[in-house]
Amino acid sequence: MVRTPLTPEERRRGERLGALLRRARGERSMVEIAAAAGVSAETLRKIETGRAPTPAFFTIAALATALGLSLDELLAACAETPDWTGGDAALTA
Repeated sequence: MVRTPLTPEERRRGERLGALLRRARGERSMVEIAAAAGVSAETLRKIETGRAPTPAFFTIAALATALGLSLDELLAACAETPDWTGGDAALTA
């Protein structure tokens, strides 16, 4: 199966997602959060570094739960224009 190349915006969105997850994780270990979300530490590492910029919805939902983030916060932070929901509050979470 050949995967369609990602657009520049999809890559930027993946980078924003990774940055948000790293900030939300804080001092907690990658292994701790990955285990709480039911994903491998390597999967989390790939998402955080942008190497997996389009993870599955259920993976993101599980990570959001483990990190105490709402899906609305994730959407706002990853949107190209993050202020569509009323500001950059999600970026500082």
